Amino acid sequence: MIITSLLDTDLYKFTMMQAVLHQFPGATVEYRFKCRNSGVKLAHLAQEIRQEIKHLCTLSFYEDEIKWLRSLRFIKSDFVDFLGLFRLNEKYITVKALDNGELDIVIKGPWLHTILFEIPVLAIVNEVAFKSLYPEPDLEKGRRLLQGKIELLKGPHLSDLKIADYGTRRRFSKDWQLEVLQTLSRELGHGAKGQLAGTSNVLLAKQLGLTPLGTMAHEYLQACQALGPRLRDSQVFGFESWAREYRGDLGIALSDVYGIEPFLRDFDLYFCKLFDGARHDSGDPFAWGERMIAHYKKNRVDPKTKILIFSDGLTVPKTIELYHQFKGRCQLAFGIGTNLTNDLGYEPLQIVIKMVHCNGQPVAKLSDTPSKNMCTDEKYLAYLRQVFEIESPLQ
Repeated sequence: MIITSLLDTDLYKFTMMQAVLHQFPGATVEYRFKCRNSGVKLAHLAQEIRQEIKHLCTLSFYEDEIKWLRSLRFIKSDFVDFLGLFRLNEKYITVKALDNGELDIVIKGPWLHTILFEIPVLAIVNEVAFKSLYPEPDLEKGRRLLQGKIELLKGPHLSDLKIADYGTRRRFSKDWQLEVLQTLSRELGHGAKGQLAGTSNVLLAKQLGLTPLGTMAHEYLQACQALGPRLRDSQVFGFESWAREYRGDLGIALSDVYGIEPFLRDFDLYFCKLFDGARHDSGDPFAWGERMIAHYKKNRVDPKTKILIFSDGLTVPKTIELYHQFKGRCQLAFGIGTNLTNDLGYEPLQIVIKMVHCNGQPVAKLSDTPSKNMCTDEKYLAYLRQVFEIESPLQ
């Protein structure tokens, strides 16, 4: 079986889930799967994926996992107690093979009981697909490619450039992600003196003694479109709800649910001071970094005291380029996903599972990369653009 532990997911799922337990325990949601690769058909894998998900739904947290989660400073005891009783329920997820050859996955039910599906299900789809396509993968090529990245990171004047693994969702396989992290940790070092800052994968952080990393994902701010007092204030409501939950901890704001302009309008002096920094996940990262630094200065906040996290489709050369542009002007962090955990020379799958409804209402993101938008209701998208004063993308 591919997933053998409920910890085999990204940390931000737990940080969001805790906030859901405390603030939105009655919310209901719907997520949908999408493969962005043109012409890729996955329907023939539906049965095997269903079997993997059936096994996933038999898992519960082990005692040592519960104990480890309890040791994290930002995880509260009542949430850990809840996880001790938790299982994913198969009734909330359907996997169908469509006549056009596409794979249809729908997750629908209470947010609190469905939030942990996304990451392991995407990891399952990836591993099943690549096992089908490449039953004998060229791991040696993957190791050579990884070594090339390591040599680049060991280059001159890069000793304080730190990277993190964000690649669980689209990894080639769980064994390959483990090997990648073991290699990076050995070659680059980890912790305060190393270049590997940590990993988003909670299980591997526990197993390898790495720092688990993550705060919020798009779904949290999307859900606030239905949970907040009014749509225009949903982003502010989301940030304030997060601050109430974590009281200054985990203070990284996600900046691209509505795009950079609406984000900067809402991210005022209060949030500039309250949050430790912001994360980039769509659009031009160089332009975004310059905008964020200018925004902090405009609000009389020293950008050198703030963290800018880059996490959108990074490669090692692009990471180094961003590092050189912003080094010394702010604190920097880089999360590399697919290019670390799924680079064996094959084209990776661009698959996502996104929230499309909350409490029966459509929700969406309008990122700085239009192809990343996902919504089942075009009228709602148009309304969202109107409310947040966002121009429609050119067709």
